[in-house]
Amino acid sequence: MPRVAPGEEGDRLVDVERVPLPGIGLKHVLATARGRRVGVVSHHNGRRDLIVYRRDDIESAADTVALSVEEANTLAELLGAARVVERLAELHRQVEGLVSVQVPIADGSPFDGRSLGDTRARTRTGASIVAVVRGREVIASPRPDFVFGAGDVVVAIGTAEGTATVSDILTGTG
Repeated sequence: MPRVAPGEEGDRLVDVERVPLPGIGLKHVLATARGRRVGVVSHHNGRRDLIVYRRDDIESAADTVALSVEEANTLAELLGAARVVERLAELHRQVEGLVSVQVPIADGSPFDGRSLGDTRARTRTGASIVAVVRGREVIASPRPDFVFGAGDVVVAIGTAEGTATVSDILTGTG
C-alpha cells in the first residue's frame, strides 16, 4: 500500500511503496523525479539493504549495498540533517508558542557522559530533544541511549517554559 510523504522539492509529494517481505522484513521503494527507483529493505535483525533498481527493468536491482545498523543510521543522518533546521523554522512559522533552544553541554555538565534517557526531559518538561550537533555532524532524533559529550549542542523544541526547563536540566541549574 503506497504511503505519501513530503518531498524535497517544494510541495512535490513522493510516493513510497511499502511491501512486507515475510520472514525477512519490510521493503520501501520510491521513484525519484527523474524516474529512478530506489529502495530500502529493513531486515528483522536491523540490517538494511539499499537498492538501486535498473532503468530498463524496474523490478531488478542494478546494485545492492548491505548496511549495518550503524551505517544505515549514519546515512539517514546525512540525508536528513540539513532538513532538521528547515523543519524547525517551518514549525515556528506554523505553530504559535512553539520555540526551540540550543543548549551546549559544557565540561562538568551533569549530563556529560550520560544518556538522553537519563534526562527524562520529555516526561519532566513536555519539550522534546530533536537533535544534537556534535562538531560538524547533526544527529537528528537521537535515541534514548544516545550519550551526550562535552561540546555537544542539544536542540530542544516545545513551549518557552518547557525548553527553559530542558536547558536548566542539561546545565545542572534545574
